[in-house]
Amino acid sequence: MSLVLIGLSIGTLLFLLAAGLTLVFGMLGVINFAHGALYMLGAYTGFQLVAWTGSFWLALLCAPLVVGVFGALLERATLRPLYERPPAYQLLLTFGYILVIEEFIRLVWGVNFKAMNAPPQLAGTVEFFGSTVTNYRLFIVGFGALVSILLFLVIEKTRVGMVVRAASANSAMVSCLGIDVPKVRTAVFGVGTALAALSGVIAGPLLPLKLGMSFSIIIDCFIVIVIGGLGNIRGAILGAMLIGMTRAFGQQYAADWINLLTYALLILTLMVRPEGLFNRKGRQA
Repeated sequence: MSLVLIGLSIGTLLFLLAAGLTLVFGMLGVINFAHGALYMLGAYTGFQLVAWTGSFWLALLCAPLVVGVFGALLERATLRPLYERPPAYQLLLTFGYILVIEEFIRLVWGVNFKAMNAPPQLAGTVEFFGSTVTNYRLFIVGFGALVSILLFLVIEKTRVGMVVRAASANSAMVSCLGIDVPKVRTAVFGVGTALAALSGVIAGPLLPLKLGMSFSIIIDCFIVIVIGGLGNIRGAILGAMLIGMTRAFGQQYAADWINLLTYALLILTLMVRPEGLFNRKGRQA
């Protein structure tokens, strides 16, 4: 049972990261290479807020807001002028974001490892169906489930979600109805960035904070959205849980084969359903 909960916690963390990337691709049609760097920036911002205030909960609330606003400003100032240009421009720009963010983190926090402690309320372990599980991992599972439900309800059941889905399907028609599509795109990019930062803060007590921490998890994140289907939130949930369980059980029973098993899952999905487990119809301009 403990392996299942560990897999769920890994999957939840991956989903929070992949959800932001999925939103950005679904609305903007941009595969944001810098998503992992923004996740890392969120982790370091959370670490700094904890150091200043001593409150993990305040960091969990404020770090995504700070990084989300930063992401919205990035989109407004640099990415928006490139939407009508070939995708290569967007890829090069988001790759440039990685270099700038990593250099910023190196200058501000240095190259040494940083550690963020879990809040005292979540310290310790608990017996769960005969297995010992840390309280913090249980929190991740519960918190991630809450965020995923809220995200699903907003996208599927609210007017805001309706506008985002409509702009994703046919932005020209939505613009003709009087909706400011550029502002919607900026908001979506900001929310996607905030979700990346949120996952970074949550990962802080589990993983050491270091330069380059973005690369290992962003690979899994891209695998998640390819397995689930590009731009599909439901697919991101399923893909994240599959990767989480593969990594949890692989670590226990086949530690040397974890990466191979992960890539094999990706290859098998592409062979059976090249469009992903949840197909998403093509996006129109």
